Amino acid sequence: NSLLLREAFEQKIEHFIFPSCAIIYQPSENPLKETDFDASKEILPQYFGAGNTKLYIEKMCEFFSRLGKTKYTVIRQTNLYGPYDKFDLERSHVFGATINKVMATPDKGKIVVWGTGEEKRDLLYISDLTDFIELAIKRQTSPFKLYNVGLGKACSVSDLVKKIIEVSGKDISIGYDISKPTIKINLYVDITKAKKELGWQPKISLEEGIKKTM
Repeated sequence: NSLLLREAFEQKIEHFIFPSCAIIYQPSENPLKETDFDASKEILPQYFGAGNTKLYIEKMCEFFSRLGKTKYTVIRQTNLYGPYDKFDLERSHVFGATINKVMATPDKGKIVVWGTGEEKRDLLYISDLTDFIELAIKRQTSPFKLYNVGLGKACSVSDLVKKIIEVSGKDISIGYDISKPTIKINLYVDITKAKKELGWQPKISLEEGIKKTM
């Protein structure tokens, strides 16, 4: 990333778009604005490496934006999902893993959720992210801008599992294994800035996104 940023600066590339991540935020019961990030608070231990790497590159984008002609757009996107995601249980996140489990479980079967399922996530369908990127390319004119990009709504893991089962049309029960590891946080973002400045907002509801993915 640092080499790409330096080369973009030296070659006077018009626009550099960096996909950061919402994992740099602290857990919250309220939607978080871009200005709600507090550098004095440590990033969650589970996200320490990835989160601090994202934050470092965000700052590099801001640094180079003050030196040259390249403009920089940083995207703090939430949990992405959709077709061609990772669905194997070794590498997938909660959405892909749940799709896998539901599709592999026969009627009258049971799937097990790790933890209590109470933790909440902001889930964004992939085409809504690519729509944002297209708008940023067309409409973002400042040397440096940072945007939250998400659905702007929180869904508990338990509710997500129920929605996926409902869309599948299967008769499946749910169990919870609290002995398994889980990241117990609630996190969703405020997307007002992207709506106001770029005219972007997500088009795909969670229910529609599940159907498209399945």
